[in-house]
Amino acid sequence: MAVTPLGSVTVITSCAEGTNIMTTTRRDLLTAGLTVAGMAATPSVAGAKDHDHAHQDVPSDPALRVKALESVMVAKGLVDRAALDAVVDTYEHKVGPHVGAQVVARAWTDPAFKRRLLADGTSAIAELGHGGQRIVVVENTSTRHNVVVCTLCSCYPWSLLGLPPLWYKSAAYRSRCVIDPRGVLHEFGLDLADDVEVRVWDSTAELRYLVLPERPAGAQDMTREQLATLVTRDAMVGVARIEGPHGGSHS
Repeated sequence: MAVTPLGSVTVITSCAEGTNIMTTTRRDLLTAGLTVAGMAATPSVAGAKDHDHAHQDVPSDPALRVKALESVMVAKGLVDRAALDAVVDTYEHKVGPHVGAQVVARAWTDPAFKRRLLADGTSAIAELGHGGQRIVVVENTSTRHNVVVCTLCSCYPWSLLGLPPLWYKSAAYRSRCVIDPRGVLHEFGLDLADDVEVRVWDSTAELRYLVLPERPAGAQDMTREQLATLVTRDAMVGVARIEGPHGGSHS
């Protein structure tokens, strides 16, 4: 792991050498299909403020390509439609930002769990029945803000956040998030004070990062389940703060 300080910005990388990202296994083909599906289901960086859900009136070009890819995979016998339906159901209902939100809400309400989470994210998350990826959890504070990127491709904590959004995979985000993170955050509507340190964490195929956002103001009396509804995907990537029930971003 390399830590490179850039003024008030610190870039943390943990890239593995010799990794071959060009593979042709069935799993990779299926992953490719899901990735393109994510493109159809998420908006672009230009609409950074409105990226919690998508509005699609007619099938987009990526959506049509997904259907074409599905037809080819089925025709070649690589997968059957039932298997594809099972994968889609998994990413629609079993994994996604709601899983990460449960982890965050637990950390906000259980100090002992929070300590375990920050010390060994993979093991603490496994306590809640989730796993499959090596996860490091980094905590936002009043003096430090963390943001996650993958400069190599689009490594992402799928098991906790679901499909990565299009902007996360874009070359613009992957390059500029390291060079000018404050500028990127500004485009998402997040402006940090000059005395707040920004740390950029570079994900790899072996190691993924999850941001533990600050608990918002006005949420002291909310239950764990209620808190989970406040947590957004973007806050767990680090490009947003969480709004409290009365509009306060953090306590």
